[in-house]
Amino acid sequence: MGRRRAATDPRYPRWIWIAAAATVALLIVGGAFALRTLIYPEGSGQGGTSAGNGNTPSAGEPLAQDSPAPAAGASPCISLKILTSLENAEMVRALAAEYTAKPRSVDGKCVTPEVTQEKSGLAAGKVAGQFPGVPAGDRPVIWLPDSSAWLRTGGEGAGGSPVPQEGISLARSAVVVAMPETMAGALGWDSKPPSWSEVFRMAEDQDVWERLGHADWGKFKFGKASPLVSTSGLMALAASYGAAGGSVSGLDDMDLDAPSLLEKVQAVELGTSHYMATPEHFLWHAREADDAGNVSEFLSAVIVDEKSVWDYNRGVVSEDGITKQTGPAPREPLIAIYPHDGVHVADNPAVILDGDWVGSQQRLAAQDFLAFAVTEQGQNVVKASGYRSIQGKLDSGVAGTGRYAETLQPLPLPRAEALVAMQDSFPDVRKRARALFLLDVSESMVQEPGVTKLQRAKDAVLKALDHFTGEDEVGLAAFSHVNDGPLQPGIVSPVAPFKTNKEDLIAQLNGLQAVDATPLFEAVSRFAGDQAKDYKDTFINTIVLLSDGKNDSTHPGDLSGLSEQLSHQNHSTPVLVFTLAYGPDADVPTLLEIARSSGAHYYDATDPNRLEEVLGELVTSF
Repeated sequence: MGRRRAATDPRYPRWIWIAAAATVALLIVGGAFALRTLIYPEGSGQGGTSAGNGNTPSAGEPLAQDSPAPAAGASPCISLKILTSLENAEMVRALAAEYTAKPRSVDGKCVTPEVTQEKSGLAAGKVAGQFPGVPAGDRPVIWLPDSSAWLRTGGEGAGGSPVPQEGISLARSAVVVAMPETMAGALGWDSKPPSWSEVFRMAEDQDVWERLGHADWGKFKFGKASPLVSTSGLMALAASYGAAGGSVSGLDDMDLDAPSLLEKVQAVELGTSHYMATPEHFLWHAREADDAGNVSEFLSAVIVDEKSVWDYNRGVVSEDGITKQTGPAPREPLIAIYPHDGVHVADNPAVILDGDWVGSQQRLAAQDFLAFAVTEQGQNVVKASGYRSIQGKLDSGVAGTGRYAETLQPLPLPRAEALVAMQDSFPDVRKRARALFLLDVSESMVQEPGVTKLQRAKDAVLKALDHFTGEDEVGLAAFSHVNDGPLQPGIVSPVAPFKTNKEDLIAQLNGLQAVDATPLFEAVSRFAGDQAKDYKDTFINTIVLLSDGKNDSTHPGDLSGLSEQLSHQNHSTPVLVFTLAYGPDADVPTLLEIARSSGAHYYDATDPNRLEEVLGELVTSF
């Protein structure tokens, strides 16, 4: 176990290596153990954790009561910056609001919490690097990821990092299998939960719905988030290893590098329809499909945290994981399935960072805030925010809407070396991608001074190729035309195994030249149809479309017909068309619709300076 790749491995982006290696002298809690003593006195049995979930007060024990100050401290207030995950940001903001609703005085000063959020894996990388380029006054004092997994992987630096592997748990949320209610009922999983092995076997059985009399549901579409940035994605990969190795609770005792085990994990991962960066992406598209009248067109099952199921069922979704949109409840709610051999539980641990930017007043303010979070008043906020309290208690309304199980059978969180070994293996065990990069080479791509949009796009695609492995299949096409002439240049490097195609693909990419018009509809229709004809069910079949404009061609095709084609393909031979709007003149509504109808995601790079970053996120979401 503990296999580590060299930091120069081109298959990983720089931030993943920061997150996985974390060799820099870091961070957390010179006050973590002092904080634990402050909140849980020595001998109370409430500090420390087991499996990252904490030895917390039992359901019958009373929690401490909040003790606000008689009067608020003097201004200017102590600025308390908190970095948290996308999943628990709303809860942390609600805690901050409740905390400041009462007078607070820390060293004679009032306290102003400020919450920012980031994907768990990205946040871990920033913490590991001590926030390079961020002014000291803008760096967080508290880090509150949604799982202790990120503390453990952050502590696995090659040089031995002082990052503690445990924090103070503030809330809990189980990682479950979410399914549309009718689908769960068709399998009987709404009344008799399966094992994790049964879940993965069902995902591999692409024709199950037809056999059960629901051919209209198409293939079994099973989604997972990326284990490199998402807790539910990392726990999904842990469950894959557990199912492959015969014990979801025994990962620490397995040889995770054993070729025989890796081969079995690869087989398990073949049931994945595609990966996305976060569970919010999946639920956003599930809601779009539900609004269109058929959620089955996008989703059969997805591994997410149960709090996200609660959000979805009450009409709250997010396209980017940051901006929440609230609407009516979906036509068909999701059911949270708790496999009977146990679930991993995100424990939302808080740690105080030990950087030189953390002053004594900020540390005291952080301790005061976290002490409040585990009082009865703080835990009431936790429950109202869709989480289980540190005692495992639930808000009855939340539990009803989210279809939560009353009690949990928690799985042990694997040790740090096991978690890192699984993350390191992901490029090798994940389902292979069959990807065609499709570039707009219209004249507008070069109508700017300095480095043109076309050159920026070439550079970004070249960087994105670092995310592929030899067994992926990758190709390149481009589209434009002159007057009413044929679409050109078309396929310039056919989709082929990356290990044999890489040099030709790069050469053809560098040779692309701008032409004239933008036959967007014709190009997507043609190449999506070709990808569908050559569909391979052991691959994630996809197109990555980069365009800076809108269809300006008289060539055949319209958005309505294209959407119908992509939706039809998605039913039986899904070709995911990930769209990337590049530049301020891109036709965003059209690109959104193309992605939606194919079952993929739209990415916004209308700010050209973000193109490389956004494309990197896109190609790790296959």
